[in-house]
Amino acid sequence: MSENIAVVGSGAFGTALAAVIALAGRSAVTLVGRDPSLIADLKAERLHDAVLPGILLPDTLEFSAEPDAVAGASIVLFAMPSQAQADAARQYGPYLSKDAVVVTCAKGIERATGNLLTDMLERELPDHSVAVLSGPGFAADIAKGLPTAMAIAAADMETAERLAQAISGRTFRLYASNDRIGVQLGGALKNVLAIACGIVEGRGIGDSARAALIARGLAEMSRFVVAKGGLADTVRGLSGLGDLVLTATSHQSRNLRFGIALGRGEKTDPLQGALVEGAFAASVASRLAAELKVSMPITDAISAIIDGKLDIAEAIEQLMTRPITTE
Repeated sequence: MSENIAVVGSGAFGTALAAVIALAGRSAVTLVGRDPSLIADLKAERLHDAVLPGILLPDTLEFSAEPDAVAGASIVLFAMPSQAQADAARQYGPYLSKDAVVVTCAKGIERATGNLLTDMLERELPDHSVAVLSGPGFAADIAKGLPTAMAIAAADMETAERLAQAISGRTFRLYASNDRIGVQLGGALKNVLAIACGIVEGRGIGDSARAALIARGLAEMSRFVVAKGGLADTVRGLSGLGDLVLTATSHQSRNLRFGIALGRGEKTDPLQGALVEGAFAASVASRLAAELKVSMPITDAISAIIDGKLDIAEAIEQLMTRPITTE
């Protein structure tokens, strides 16, 4: 076994990651959760039907509800929602081995500060290297062994390549990057744009409008990433374009479904268990874009709609009557 890996977070994505890494057979893998009764059931039944129905978990996968289960891990994946990552760092940080690399697997921005999740984790865990895993991958597809490719970014390529080798498997392929800014912002902003595409679908505006939103949203994303110090090329890769296309077109996406409900005029709760990441990211990204003087009209409109400051008809009118310009 070349690595000892702990996946913290026993929801759908964390369980799927732990399963696919364990199935590769190169590393010892432990899924760490907070609910002792759930963990006991997973260990006994090898099923997590609440979030991954009918998918049998590998016999080699270990389970624990104890925070010190991360103590022997060389790689620790944080697979909980973005707004819970700081608390997780405080809970599990004291048990991390001194050389452990922490990988955030959430797609969001810290709401209170506007910081990237790697920045937040480095603040909470200053003695550890922090990386990010992001890209187009639904938990069910990963757990079923369907072909999936994502990006993993670290501060240096040597660490990113080590993580890609350790976590990749026969059906789960990671591409290494040293652009943590671009990979994270792609993952966060595509959720906002997926809500916009959901509104288009729920409103019945048409597929042409969805295609335009994806293209113009990608342009917004690129401007913002570059302004924050990331690379435009990253936006055109898996963690940007790839994830945007998936999340903006598949009904497996919570963000798309949330947008569809908005478009239909249904009563919605943007929190929804803190899993509609785009509902958090929209206002933060809009505020940061204003500070950076970056034009992000789609993101601004989604933020205003969610905050109740703009109705959908007005938002569409504003977007379609913007000054004609070059692409």
